[in-house]
Amino acid sequence: MASITRRAFARIALASLFALTSAQSFAQASNANGAPVSLRIGYQKSSTLITLLKARGSLEKALAPLNVRISWNEFTSGLPLTEALNVDAVDFSADVADTVPIFAQAAHARFVYVAQEAPSPGAQAIIVKKDSPLHALADLKGKRIAVTKAAGSHYLLLAALNKAGLTATDVKISYLTPADGRAAFERGSVDAWITWDPYVASVDKNADVRILANGDGLASYQRYYLASSTFADAHPEVVQVVFDQLKEVGEWLRAHPDDAAKTLAPIWGLDATTIERANSRRSYMVRAVAVQNYSEQQIIADAFYKNGLLPARVETNQAQLWDFAAKRAKAIGS
Repeated sequence: MASITRRAFARIALASLFALTSAQSFAQASNANGAPVSLRIGYQKSSTLITLLKARGSLEKALAPLNVRISWNEFTSGLPLTEALNVDAVDFSADVADTVPIFAQAAHARFVYVAQEAPSPGAQAIIVKKDSPLHALADLKGKRIAVTKAAGSHYLLLAALNKAGLTATDVKISYLTPADGRAAFERGSVDAWITWDPYVASVDKNADVRILANGDGLASYQRYYLASSTFADAHPEVVQVVFDQLKEVGEWLRAHPDDAAKTLAPIWGLDATTIERANSRRSYMVRAVAVQNYSEQQIIADAFYKNGLLPARVETNQAQLWDFAAKRAKAIGS
């Protein structure tokens, strides 16, 4: 399997730039003389907390005293989102799976870890058909598997294979977006589909589907919020407000799961019951990144390198995290 190289990132960057031309033009406005600060937020459909903030308009209200104007930019998955961050097409990335920043770091992206959600291992799963002969992880050998490249589910695949004594070369991987992965799974083009909530919840109650395994004991699945190093350095007060709002809306969701599900239902195109089940498997506990909660990143990076999916070993402790007390970025290993 080919590794994700800088050339691949360049292709993604070009696509991101075409998609976000209007957002970039908006960002070029000067902030001098009281002109508004532009905050370009990138998010995925599964970016629950950012989606709630957007739907409720609460982030705009919280940032109004700082004269901040927000533009919202949706991406299909975390990898193109972080590349948009790298090429200065967005300023802030909604939650991406723990794997994604590692690939951004491998491409020498300039970003800072701003926040982290506590682990949610049950929010990812390996999905098979009910009558499938796959009953153990070892049964994946030689099988066709759909997964999104560099997503958290990609690491779940590697961890599952490793537990079974297998590697990525022992299976046939199709790198697909969640929507395309589901379509391939439903028409029988693949034997297993590995994805995350709410995509898992959209099918896990179907009579012809069963869960082979989730992340329990395999991948803790921590999601990270990232910011452009340049933006964070220039606007630490904005970073603080965004962090506070994420933490607050996460607490609100946990206290009001039914209201959150009803808000998300028309946006996600799923019924509220399905969304509430999906949300119950995510922690939504937003916290500042602490070194002791970050250690799995090196394990994940080494797994991708071992399987030939990174061109060189990534030293994850060389990445930057945001120090809220000092209002600046610092190396995680410092």
